[in-house]
Amino acid sequence: MKRNVLVVQHTPEETPGVITQLLEESGYGIRTINTVAENWAPSDSGDAAALIVMGGPMGVCDTDRCPFLRNELRLLENAMKTEIPVLGVCLGSELLAKALGAKVSRGKQKEIGWFPITLTEDARHDILWRGVESPFLSFHWHGDVFELPYGAVSLARSERTECQAFRYGSKAYGFLFHAEVTPQIAEGMIRAFAEEMRQEGIADEVILLETEQHLPRLMKMARNVFSRWVDLIGS
Repeated sequence: MKRNVLVVQHTPEETPGVITQLLEESGYGIRTINTVAENWAPSDSGDAAALIVMGGPMGVCDTDRCPFLRNELRLLENAMKTEIPVLGVCLGSELLAKALGAKVSRGKQKEIGWFPITLTEDARHDILWRGVESPFLSFHWHGDVFELPYGAVSLARSERTECQAFRYGSKAYGFLFHAEVTPQIAEGMIRAFAEEMRQEGIADEVILLETEQHLPRLMKMARNVFSRWVDLIGS
């Protein structure tokens, strides 16, 4: 029987992108829960083979406005206890950091657009990131940042954000940046969050042009990195 990967989404635009195709190519089904639309999230992953928690415009402290976030934190905690592969992207990485006891707070400046990511020395030996050229340009869209959780390994940073990626144990990863992005995701986020861009003084045509220039190389790298994460599911 085909095993499913549980995907938690908060907006229609922020999908697993590149990861979706890799999961399908490896024979996994995908069960998606849009916690905002359903105003609900499960507190455990059931028989899911892995868990992915995607991004969204809310913050980890918005539990009064978004009470489903409390269950998402429990979902991440329980998934790590069962030692299935876990991947948190953007908001998902912030929730993962919070579930591990790390401080999550507002950053000094929002990071929206294309900015370099520099891998740490530990990333050179990480099963996902070894052999990846550093620095590389990635897509970003976040205002919050997190401290490195106790016991976790820092994997990447950017000029504005000290902790951009981490690994906890051998199968739980948090990526604040959007390596999974596709043209559809980038264009969808630009449309959906146009007001936020206006407030930050960012022109959509600039990000669209940069996306056209930089995305092909990022997608090639992302397929390599995320295919290794998919391999963790069967290990």
